[in-house]
Amino acid sequence: MQRETKNDRPKKRLAIAALLLVAAGVPASAQIKVTGTVNDSQGLPLPGVTVMDKGNHNATVTDIDGHFTLNSDKGHLLAFDYIGYKSQTRTVSGSAPLSIKMSDDNTQLNEVVVVGYGTMRRRDVTSSITTIQQKDLNQGVYTNPAQLLQGRVAGLTVTQSSDPNASPSITLRGASTLREGAAQEPYYIIDGVPGISLSTISPADIESIDVLRDASATAIYGSKAANGVIIVTTKKGRAGKTTVNYNAYVAFDRVAKNWDVMDGNQYRAYAKEVGRTLDPLDYIDETTNTDWQKLVQRTGVSHSHDVSISGGNDKTRYNASFSYLNNEGVIKKTSMERLIGRAFLETKALNDRLTLSFNLNGSVTNSSNVPADVQGMSVYDAMTYYLPISPVKNADGSWFENATKSQYYNPMSLIEENTDETTNKRLQGSAKASLKLFKGLTYNLTLAYQNEQNIYNKYNSTKALVNKAYNGYAQRASVENKKKTLETYFNYDNTFAQKHKLGLMAGYSWEESNDNDGFQLSTYDYYNDELSYHNLSMGNKVDLNGFGDWRLSTLRMISFYGRANYAYDNRYMLQATVRRDGSSAFGRNNRWGTFPSVSAAWRISEEDFMKKLNIFDDLKLRAGYGVSGNSLGFDAFTAIQRYQASGWYTNSDGEQYHQLIGASNANPDLKWERTGMFNIGLDFSVLDGRLNGSIDYYDKLTKDMIIAYEVSTTKYLYGTKLANVGEVSNRGIEITLNAVPVQTKDFTWETTLNLSHNANKVKKIHNDEYTKDYIDEGHIDAQGQSNNYQQIIKEGYPIGQFYTFQWAGYNDEGVSVFYERDENGNLTGKTTSTPQKKDRTFTGCAQPKLTMGWNNTLTYRQWSLDMFFQGTFGNKILNASRAYLSNASYVGLKNVLASFPETDKITDVNSQFLSDRYIENGSYFRLSTLSLSYNFGKIGNWVNSLRLYATLNNVFCITGYKGLDPEVSLGGVSQPGIDNRQTYPRTRTYMIGVNVSF
Repeated sequence: MQRETKNDRPKKRLAIAALLLVAAGVPASAQIKVTGTVNDSQGLPLPGVTVMDKGNHNATVTDIDGHFTLNSDKGHLLAFDYIGYKSQTRTVSGSAPLSIKMSDDNTQLNEVVVVGYGTMRRRDVTSSITTIQQKDLNQGVYTNPAQLLQGRVAGLTVTQSSDPNASPSITLRGASTLREGAAQEPYYIIDGVPGISLSTISPADIESIDVLRDASATAIYGSKAANGVIIVTTKKGRAGKTTVNYNAYVAFDRVAKNWDVMDGNQYRAYAKEVGRTLDPLDYIDETTNTDWQKLVQRTGVSHSHDVSISGGNDKTRYNASFSYLNNEGVIKKTSMERLIGRAFLETKALNDRLTLSFNLNGSVTNSSNVPADVQGMSVYDAMTYYLPISPVKNADGSWFENATKSQYYNPMSLIEENTDETTNKRLQGSAKASLKLFKGLTYNLTLAYQNEQNIYNKYNSTKALVNKAYNGYAQRASVENKKKTLETYFNYDNTFAQKHKLGLMAGYSWEESNDNDGFQLSTYDYYNDELSYHNLSMGNKVDLNGFGDWRLSTLRMISFYGRANYAYDNRYMLQATVRRDGSSAFGRNNRWGTFPSVSAAWRISEEDFMKKLNIFDDLKLRAGYGVSGNSLGFDAFTAIQRYQASGWYTNSDGEQYHQLIGASNANPDLKWERTGMFNIGLDFSVLDGRLNGSIDYYDKLTKDMIIAYEVSTTKYLYGTKLANVGEVSNRGIEITLNAVPVQTKDFTWETTLNLSHNANKVKKIHNDEYTKDYIDEGHIDAQGQSNNYQQIIKEGYPIGQFYTFQWAGYNDEGVSVFYERDENGNLTGKTTSTPQKKDRTFTGCAQPKLTMGWNNTLTYRQWSLDMFFQGTFGNKILNASRAYLSNASYVGLKNVLASFPETDKITDVNSQFLSDRYIENGSYFRLSTLSLSYNFGKIGNWVNSLRLYATLNNVFCITGYKGLDPEVSLGGVSQPGIDNRQTYPRTRTYMIGVNVSF
C-alpha cells in the first residue's frame, strides 16, 4: 500500500469538501454581498420594500433611506415587493450596487380592502368602504381604538372625553335606534373574529382599520350591522430578519378651561351687596379663599410602552407584543392602567396549501374613579358649587363640611374618603385554518373564545358623607362574560378568459354568549377604615338590598350567509349578499331574519370614450341597496316575562322573604330592528392619483324600532311592553378628498378632507295597537325642575330635538318669565313665571348639519409636520352646567359664576330654569393634533430606524359656546347635545415619543 505523503493531505481535504458540497446540492461558489437602493416613481427613497432571494429564500427590507444589503449568489433572482407598487425582479450578476425604481401600481385601486369574510382590491369594491392605515390614525393618549378614528372617516361621529376611564360615543350615518348602549354603536371585527372587545388590542398593534359604511357592505353581517361595521386588522409580521420595535411616549395633561366661578373675596362682597347672610357653618374666618377646582385637579402624567417582535420567511410569520399604558387623569384619584399581551403565529403546510394561524390576546385594566354619578354627589359638580369661603379641613384635621345642606359635598372629601376601583380582565384566543382545495377554492375555519371578568370594588369610609348613616360601607361584585364563536366558509375566486372575474363565498356561523354571570355583596358598619373593601366579613351588617341584579344571560345565534361578486373586464362589477340569522334574543315567533343586499359599479374610466379624454386615472360609479339588522344590546330576557325582587316582607314567624314583582312583559312577536339603506357613490382619481376622492349619498330607513309602550296593568303584569313600531330616517351626503398639492424631491404636502351631512327624522312611533304621541327625553334632574324634560322624540322631528320653555326676559319683579302656550302649542300672547309642560316648544337640535375632518402632512427631508383639524357645525347645545351655576337662590348657599352680577338678577328665582336661554350654538373648529417628528433613519448596523416626535392635542378651539368645551356627546337618545354638570374637564395634552426599530 502506498503511504500518504504530507503534501497529499490538503488535496485530499479539498476533494472531500467538494464531494460533500456536491452531495448536499450546495453550490461551491462563494456568496456575494448585494447592496442597492430602492426609490419610488418620483425618485424618493422607499423604505419597507421586501427584498427576497428566490434562490435561497433569504430576505430583508429596505431602511428609511431605501437602502438594502443581502447575501446572494450569482444567477439568483431578487424580487422586490411593496404594497401599491408593481413587483420587480433583478438577476444577481455581480457585487455592483443595484438601483431599483418601483412603478406605481395605482395605490388606490390595488389597495387591499378587508370586507366580510375576505378581502378585495379597491378597484373591485362596489360598496362604500373607508380604509385608514396605521400611519394615518390619530395620535394621542388614547385608550380605545375608536378614538383613533375621530374626524378620519366621513359620516363617523366620535365624541371623546378626557376621562381616562370613559368610552367615546360613536355613531355612523346617524342614530337608527331608540335604544342605548351597544345598540347605538358599530359592530367590531378584529382579524376576522366578530364581536371581540377593542380593549384586547393596543393601538400600536393595528395595521389598518376598514369602516364599512353602507348596507350593501354591512349586510353580510346581518343582524348586527345596522350601525355599520368596523374591521380592525392587526400586524402579523413579514418575511425577513427578525425586527424588534419599541414605541413609547410620555404625556402631560392640563385642564384646558375651568369654570370662572367666584373666589372667596368676590363671594363675600357680593353676598353682602345683595343682602344675603352667610351661614356660620360655611366658614371659619373672613380670609379663606379656596379654589376647589385647582385643589381637585393636577397635571396628569401618562406614559405608554409598546414592544413587539416580528419576522418570518416565505412560509411562517410571527408577531408578539407587549403593551403597557398608565393614564393618569387630571382629576385626582382618576387613572387607568392597562397591560396587553399579544401573540400571533402563522405558518404554511401541505406544499403551501394549508395556512394555519393562532392568535392570543390578553389584557388587564385597572381603573380608579371618583364619585361622579349622582347629582351633587359628584366631584366634577362639587368643585364648582362648593363655597370658596370654606376651608378644606377643620383645625382638628377633619373635613370641613356642612351636612345640613342637601346635595352639598366637600370635593376633597369625596375624593379621599370614597374608593371606586375596577379590574377588568380579558382573554381572547382564536385559531384559523385556510385550505386551498383546488385552484381558486379555499376552505376557511375560525374558532374563537373570549372570557371577560369584571371586578368592582367600592368603599365609603366612616368619615364620608356618602352613605354616612352606614358608618363605613363596602361593596364588591364580580361579573363574568364568555363568548364562543365558530365561523366556517368557502371562498372561490377565479378569472376566466382574462376578463371575467368571479368570486363566491358561502358560510355558516355559530355563536354563544354567556353574559352577566356574577354576584355582589354589600356590608356596612365597620370599626375602622383600615381594610377598606378587602374584607367584607369585618362589616357588622349585611345590606339585604345590596346584592345587585346580576343574572346570567345565555344567547345563541346561528347564521347562514353567502356572497357573489362578478367583474367584467375591470369595467362592470356586481355583488350580491344574503344572510339568514337566528337568535334566541327575540320572541319565539320571530327568531329568524333575512338580510339581503345588492350593489353594482361601473368603472367609467375604462371606457374608450373616457380614456380619450385623458383626464381620469379612475372614475367609478357605484350604487347599492341592502338590509341589515340590530340585535346588539339584547339579553336572553328581552322578550320573555320577567320578575324581580322588590323589598322584603316578614311572615308570622318573623322570617323575611323577598317580594317579587313584575319586571317586564313577554312579547312572543318581538323581532329584529331592520335598516334598509340605498347608497350611490362616485370614486375618482386624476393627475396620476395626486387628487382622488369619493362622493356618497345615502338614504337610510330603519323600521320595526323597539320602543317601550305603556300598557294597562289590568291586562299585563308590568306597566310597559316592548314592541316593534318605530321608524327613523337618515339621509346624508359624504365627501372625501385626498390630494398631494406639492411634491418635490425634498418637500411634500399631503392633505385629506372629509365632510359629511346627515339629516335625521323620526318617521313613526305609534300604530293602531300601540299609541304614543311623543317620548320625553333629556331629563337631567335640575333643581326645581325634577319633572321637566328638555328633549322630545316626535314624528317629523330628529332625535336630539330640544323641546324647552322659551325665555321672554324679566317681569317687573326681576323674575324670568316664559312665553305661555295653549294646549295646542300656540302662543297665547302672555308670559308666565310658572311655566308648565304645555308651554314647551321646539328650540333647536343637537345634531350637527356638517361634520368635518381635515389632515395636513408636510414633509421636508426627515422632518414631518402633521396638523389635524376637526369640527362640527350647525348643532345646538343645552348648557345645563351654566344654568346650574347661574342660580340666584344659590347666593349664600353655593357658588355661582363670577359673571353672575353682570348677566343675571339676584331677584330672579327662575334664573336656573332650563329654556332656550341656555341653548347655544355648538359649532366649533379645533386644531385637534399638531405633531412634529424627525426620522433619523438607519443608525449603524443595529438600528433600522429611529423617529422622535412631539405632539400637542387640543391646540385651540374656535367656538362661540360659553361652556368648557363644545364637544359633548352626540350619541344615544336620552341626552345628546346636553352639557350636564357631570362633565370631566377637557384637557390639553403635551406628548413626546419615540419609535425605534432594531
